[in-house]
Amino acid sequence: MKILVVEDEPKTSAFLKKGLTEEGYLVDAVFDGEEAFARAQSRDYDLIILDVMMPKMDGWTVIDRLRKCGVSTMTLFLTARDSVQDKVRGLDLGADAYIVKPFSYSELLATVRTLLRRSSKRGTDVFQLDDLEIDFNERKVARAGKKIDLTAKEYALLSLLAKRKGEMVSRAVIAD
Repeated sequence: MKILVVEDEPKTSAFLKKGLTEEGYLVDAVFDGEEAFARAQSRDYDLIILDVMMPKMDGWTVIDRLRKCGVSTMTLFLTARDSVQDKVRGLDLGADAYIVKPFSYSELLATVRTLLRRSSKRGTDVFQLDDLEIDFNERKVARAGKKIDLTAKEYALLSLLAKRKGEMVSRAVIAD
């Protein structure tokens, strides 16, 4: 299982990476929102652990943009933002769980295990149009059974249009 840790505090990031790696997970760590957004679009992760307050792009914006691009990777907010409004906002934007810092490492691990169990139980989400097939869970595209390699932007645009088949999609939505 592959996890993306998005945390701008170096000690916390190193702690999470070391601990999750020791638990057997493959872990990538990034330190700002722009890098997180780029990685989450271009690579397949089973889980994203995301801080809210980060340089370049905050966690709210990261998850909002990912969801609008069709990235449905399980996401856990791990943040010092502890108000009820913050929790509600995070969950409404598409997070699957929300843990407040300082946190219990055992609670974090239990939440990670739970989210990964849920993601493995999700059914196949495949879009089919004639001989074009888009597997949203695997982020793979094929035409007539032949795999098509797309850039992250190409995949994001294709998945957005497929999910909104038959709808008018504005430039603003596409730009987001």
